[in-house]
Amino acid sequence: MTRKTLFIALIGIAALIVAPLGQGNYFIYILCSWLLFSIAAMGLNLTLGYAGQVSLAQASFMGIGAYVTALMTLNGIHWILAMPCAVLATFVIGLLLGYPALRVQHHFLAFVTLAFNTLVFLVLRNEEWLTGGSFGLVGMPRPDFGVVNTMKQLPFYYFTLVCFVIAAAKFAWIVNSPWGRAFRALRENPVRADSLGVDIRRTTLLAFAIGSAYGGLAGAIMTPLVQFIEPGSFSLIHSLKLLLMVVVGGSGFFFGPILGAAVVILVPELFRFTEYYLIYYAILVIVLMVYSPGGLIGAGQKIAARFRARRQTRKDMNRGPQL
Repeated sequence: MTRKTLFIALIGIAALIVAPLGQGNYFIYILCSWLLFSIAAMGLNLTLGYAGQVSLAQASFMGIGAYVTALMTLNGIHWILAMPCAVLATFVIGLLLGYPALRVQHHFLAFVTLAFNTLVFLVLRNEEWLTGGSFGLVGMPRPDFGVVNTMKQLPFYYFTLVCFVIAAAKFAWIVNSPWGRAFRALRENPVRADSLGVDIRRTTLLAFAIGSAYGGLAGAIMTPLVQFIEPGSFSLIHSLKLLLMVVVGGSGFFFGPILGAAVVILVPELFRFTEYYLIYYAILVIVLMVYSPGGLIGAGQKIAARFRARRQTRKDMNRGPQL
């Protein structure tokens, strides 16, 4: 991570610390939702943006993490023990889901992950003895750390913020490590990456596993936040929403999923006072995608390039040795 990126991150953390002060419970709840969806979008950004593996199943991993955490906490197990189990479960399942990616690519892989998301949704809805079916699970306690109780909204926000900062720091370490370079090589050209010694099989599986674990962590935080979960919260439409976050923010950029989650979660709240706010929101997203396929960060880079000083070449040197 460069000094500039670190400086921006510190400014952002400082802004997030003061953002909820003096605000109502609903605004704090929206901020918590933004942070936990940013975590889930980070995982999808690793799988899609860095490793180039198309996935439409991120919401299902949020669901798995949420239900594992809910079932454990409802049985008296503290969240601090339930969360690692949720993350480990989604890591293992993501590892298994990565195996089809070794044989199919692009839209075929998208169909495989779409089918998995549908499978998880059907299991959550039909296995009432375990998941509560369409009625869901309710009453999950918020974690109590002794000196810090997160029952109120503001303490829970700072608890979510700590989880978000740790997840973002880990994500930054991954993408700047040799693993991150291997993921990017896999995205750009798998054949060339293989010729350079990158283990394509292991890299593909890890991209799915780590990205899925981030979804599980987001689900583990979502459980005590809403204290009610049901299968509809993790359907395909929510996987598409997470995909939108990554694409709108900037696929393959560190801050991309965070900005994208802000657009998807926060911007509709700003337009809510207008009658046709969803139409305005959809138009803004369409215009952004048409003129900047690289998302918000791609658009920012284009604007910055227009004002950046360019290196000028002497006119008499254009023809070089022909003079």
